[in-house]
Amino acid sequence: MRWYWIDRFLEFESGRSAKAVKLISMAEDHMHDHFPGCPIMPNSLVVEGMAQTGGLLVCEHTGFQAKVVLAKIPKVQFHLNVSPGDTLTYSAEIDHIDDNGAMVTATSHHGDRLQAEIEFVFAHLNSGQRDRTLFEPETFLKMMRMLGAFEVGHAADGSPLVAPPLLTGKGS
Repeated sequence: MRWYWIDRFLEFESGRSAKAVKLISMAEDHMHDHFPGCPIMPNSLVVEGMAQTGGLLVCEHTGFQAKVVLAKIPKVQFHLNVSPGDTLTYSAEIDHIDDNGAMVTATSHHGDRLQAEIEFVFAHLNSGQRDRTLFEPETFLKMMRMLGAFEVGHAADGSPLVAPPLLTGKGS
C-alpha cells in the first residue's frame, strides 16, 4: 500500500468493527487540484479511507494470512463534501466473514453529520492465486502498528489486540 488514507485508529475490535480518523489538510497534494479555489476531498479517496479501515479489519481477523482484495462496492452514497480543516471519522463493521471473503459496511462522519455510507465485498483469493505475491502481510502489520491499532484494539474475547506470532517472528 503506497498511501494511507487514515491517520490513526480510534477503536479496533478483532473480527467485528474498527473506527479510524482522517484529518483533511491543505498539505495533501490532491487538495490543490480538486478543485482550485474551492478544495474538497475527492470522494474516491474517502472510499479508499473506508476501504482501508474495513480491509485491515478483515486482514487482521485472518491473522494476515489470507490474501484479501476489494472485490466489489455494491452501494455507496455521499451526503456532503469535506474540505481542508475537516476531520472524518470512518466506522467499519464486518457483517459476514468466511473462507471466501467478507461483507463490510462502513460510514464516514464529519462531526455528528453522516458524510458517506458504503458496502464493501472483500474476497479471499482462491488457492490458485494464493501463491502469487501481490503484497506482503508484513506491510499490513506495519500499517496497523503505525496507525495505532494495537494500542486501542482488543480481540473478540476482550483481551488486548496483538500481532500474529507468525508475522512477528515469535511463532512457528
